[in-house]
Amino acid sequence: MDPQQKAAGLPESPGVYLFRDAAGTVLYVGKARVLRNRVRSYFLESRWADAKTGSLVREIADLETIVVGNEREALALEHNLIKQYRPKFNVLLRDDKTYPYIKLTAAEKYPRVYFTRRIKKDGSLYFGPYFPSSLARRILHFIHKRFQVPSCTVDLTRPHPRPCLQHYIQRCLGPCVPGLTSDERYSEAARDARMFLEGRRHDLIKSLEARMAAASREERFEQAAAYRDLLRTLEDIEERQRIAAAQGDDTDVLACYAEPPLVAANLFHLRGGRVVDRREFYWEDLAEFDPREFVPALLKQLYLEAEYLPRAIHVPADFEDRALLEDTLSERAGHKVEILAPQRGPKRAFLDLVETNAQHSFTQRFRVLKPTSRAIAEALQGALDLPEPPQRIESFDVSHIQGTDTVASLVVWENGRMKKSGYRKFIIRGVPGPDGAPVLNDDFASMREAVSRRYRRLLEEKQPLPGLVLIDGGIGQLHAAAQALESLQIINQPIVSIAKKEEILYVCGREHEPIVLDRHSPVLHLVQQIRDETHRFAVAFHRQRRAQRQTRTVLGEIPGVGPRTAQKLLREFGSVANLRRAGLDALSRILPRKRAEKILQHLQDARNRSAAE
Repeated sequence: MDPQQKAAGLPESPGVYLFRDAAGTVLYVGKARVLRNRVRSYFLESRWADAKTGSLVREIADLETIVVGNEREALALEHNLIKQYRPKFNVLLRDDKTYPYIKLTAAEKYPRVYFTRRIKKDGSLYFGPYFPSSLARRILHFIHKRFQVPSCTVDLTRPHPRPCLQHYIQRCLGPCVPGLTSDERYSEAARDARMFLEGRRHDLIKSLEARMAAASREERFEQAAAYRDLLRTLEDIEERQRIAAAQGDDTDVLACYAEPPLVAANLFHLRGGRVVDRREFYWEDLAEFDPREFVPALLKQLYLEAEYLPRAIHVPADFEDRALLEDTLSERAGHKVEILAPQRGPKRAFLDLVETNAQHSFTQRFRVLKPTSRAIAEALQGALDLPEPPQRIESFDVSHIQGTDTVASLVVWENGRMKKSGYRKFIIRGVPGPDGAPVLNDDFASMREAVSRRYRRLLEEKQPLPGLVLIDGGIGQLHAAAQALESLQIINQPIVSIAKKEEILYVCGREHEPIVLDRHSPVLHLVQQIRDETHRFAVAFHRQRRAQRQTRTVLGEIPGVGPRTAQKLLREFGSVANLRRAGLDALSRILPRKRAEKILQHLQDARNRSAAE
């Protein structure tokens, strides 16, 4: 049945509709209070002047609807279907940045804390979100320094011979090495960290006061002084939070700037009356831009599944479903959430300021295409959750053909540019196989060998480690490199891999949370540039080794031609092919004529055999 005829027979009920093309691909997902009226409106000729609607209607081949009980159910279902199908005619949120959380692995024997941007149902406790992301890192730093609960990826289910640097600088109790700490001491530290993250600072302060008094009575004065310093820090944090809470409610302010098909949006987070963070969003394929459609689509994707909702959201324009979205968000938040479009006064002035920032973001993204190295390093830190912006990146790749001439390459990116003086080549020796011969066609073992050799030497020479290690490959190569670092007792070294074709980034320790960056992201472009240079360097070295081996083999088979003669001929003619083309007279000027005839005859016979094969 024709989609227009289908639309005429739809019920007058709330629901969700899906437009599909001839191949069955979902083009657009929408919701309606009255399905029949909304869907039929798409086929009115008066609406075809709208570029987006006209393009959509021309591609519609089929129509599907889902009837629900009320508008709120339709809103939730629409959001889920957009996430599932990601239709090209819907406004889709494309953002490299998400809200930061702190994860406490409470289910482990020795709980640890981590910075993360994704919440999983894995038995861990999640705290946040934190604005800005640097706040989460400062809190982690505080937990490391004061409670000595680590963020490492070391396997704590088995003992290790010696602790890492974090223990020596008193940022970890060292549960990985038997005898450094007791289970009771570590459990106490993890319990204190949990109370701190849960906001139970009053209970934590009382507990610390009791322990300080006990330590003082038992004349453990250093321990008592440590408790005293921690108490002072906690009381200072408590006072700052009381001041911030008195300054105003939490508000998010959204504004955008568009030159279709290009759009940039900024979202500012105000907490306690102060701007604490902002997020930037970009679109490059919006043929038609209507704030009344764009704003609600963006708000649904931002807040319908958010863990934290502010009390007010300021937007540049009112829209049809504002009251419905307010009620839905208020129900989820447990407090009233207002969506306002300020028209005058200080709220409107601040909204204009956010719009100015959106225009600046538009200019930076679409007109100034070369950000500074510092900006890229900071963006890389945010995208990969690194502890600090990397100033030096070392990248590895392995190259071979069916296990022959296996080599590895290392290239270096430092302070915004490739540092060719830091490039290194590795001839892979391989691991012994069942017959004792080295195995050279194992990519994982080859990567493990190259990484191990590189950082063993750095340790021996007491050289600093890079800010990031990049591996060309997938999870297998990433784990091989991580095993090499662990064997050298190098812990907490940031390491990431990029899988070919999919261009997915895997961070060591968080492989279950792959990072998919926007294809126009400067961060992705930087990682691709370094990866491609590593691959080029590895392939060039492999070809050089293969050519040398093949050349040595051909000349070495000729009777009367030793290594020195072969080297002399290659220096004169450059290659075996040039030697063959040079002819008898040219070769006779270097060697006796009879020997020259013998060499050329052997080369011709070898060529004939190769052609016959």
